[in-house]
Amino acid sequence: MITAALPEDGAPIHKIDESTSIFSRVEVETVDEMWSDYLTQGPEKSGYYFVVWKEAGNVLGYACYGPRALTDQTYDLYWIAVDPNARGGGIGKKLLAGTEEAVHNQGGRLLVVETSGLPEYESTRAFYRATHYLEEAILKDFYKDGDDLFIYTKKLK
Repeated sequence: MITAALPEDGAPIHKIDESTSIFSRVEVETVDEMWSDYLTQGPEKSGYYFVVWKEAGNVLGYACYGPRALTDQTYDLYWIAVDPNARGGGIGKKLLAGTEEAVHNQGGRLLVVETSGLPEYESTRAFYRATHYLEEAILKDFYKDGDDLFIYTKKLK
């Protein structure tokens, strides 16, 4: 079941990030910083909304999204991750659908996703294509030489 993340969900979110082999140390630290802002400032002020998927009280995945500054009802999906032991069961799709619904309910009209072009992110890019996201742009060598930025969008209204 998808719910807004609670303070006690921070440790499981961190554990998921550390167990996800494609997240770098800097990416894990970035999620930790966003989580801290979510807890201390709240989602409206921080701009970060965290939702979790729980089964039997255990966090099996999470998503983080928020409004994009200087836009009219555009939101970013910053992170979505599922515990490696729970992958393949549709949790990612449920989290994404729940995030889309939450963004829509907050007045969002467009959800933007950015991800890496490295080979280890191919399953991530395939996930977005399979969930009806439009590949809008590829910025060559964006993150570093050989690591392109892929931008996907989905209209929600």
